[in-house]
Amino acid sequence: MLIALLQMFLLIACGNAWQRMAPDHLSPTGHRRALTDLVFYLLLPAMVIDVIWHAPLNLSSLYISFLAACGVGSGLFIIWLFLKRLNCLPRQKGALLLAAAFPNATYLGLPVLDQVIGPATRSTVLQYDLFACTPILLSFGMLIANHFGDNKGELRPTRSLSKVVPLWAVAVGVLLNMSGLRQPDFLHGFLATLAGGVVPLMLIVLGMSIRWQSLNWRFAPLLLPVIVTSLVLVPIVVLSLSHFIGLSNELIEQVVIVAAMPTMVFGIVISERYQLDTELYAAAVTSTTLFSLLTLPIWFYALSS
Repeated sequence: MLIALLQMFLLIACGNAWQRMAPDHLSPTGHRRALTDLVFYLLLPAMVIDVIWHAPLNLSSLYISFLAACGVGSGLFIIWLFLKRLNCLPRQKGALLLAAAFPNATYLGLPVLDQVIGPATRSTVLQYDLFACTPILLSFGMLIANHFGDNKGELRPTRSLSKVVPLWAVAVGVLLNMSGLRQPDFLHGFLATLAGGVVPLMLIVLGMSIRWQSLNWRFAPLLLPVIVTSLVLVPIVVLSLSHFIGLSNELIEQVVIVAAMPTMVFGIVISERYQLDTELYAAAVTSTTLFSLLTLPIWFYALSS
């Protein structure tokens, strides 16, 4: 686990270095957006269709979605309890709520489980994220951002969800899965080839999204509750509920590790859109990602034993 994490963090470091040394015909933001769009609109949907098409969609899928929703809900509740004791601005509260509740399931969770456990985990990760976390983020999460942010824009959660191409890919994959149509070998090869670029590019994009300058000691009292909530307490909740509903040990290991992922990168976009404290949210992404290098191996070995 530790060796696999170190390899992935080297890719993240490459992304961070590329952000600084990339050719200047595009801005660093332009380079990041180009890679993000490639993954989001082409490579990830290809992986989603390929995986969901032949994934076992059964009661376990409902359990995974339920646990993901409970993980998000527990993160919001726990950090809300912390926020009652912290003196911070509304725009900071909104950023902290999103940072503690929504894990970086796809951009980091998928590569971690893919490398450490195997490609069979892709189905679990995609169901955890796209069946629950992303829809909640783009509906209830946007309501939170709109409530606490300085930009009280018009809310259109349905419209936002309709623009998420991987969700459309989920719908296509589920329809093909339920139809019983056999996946042609040539199509599987084509989709698998596209999907092969997802993991390295996701990690590079994650590295390009990290903002070292956002780390500031003045944020420490606000970031500590986020680190504890997202990396320790939420996984404990998901682990407890997994045993309660009788999930298999194999799936328990997968969903708990996904729940233990650091803060979701995509939340930076929502923070900027609704004028939350984007610098604080970026600091949460950076700090939780760094601390996850310590906590993820602990979770893995604890669950394996």
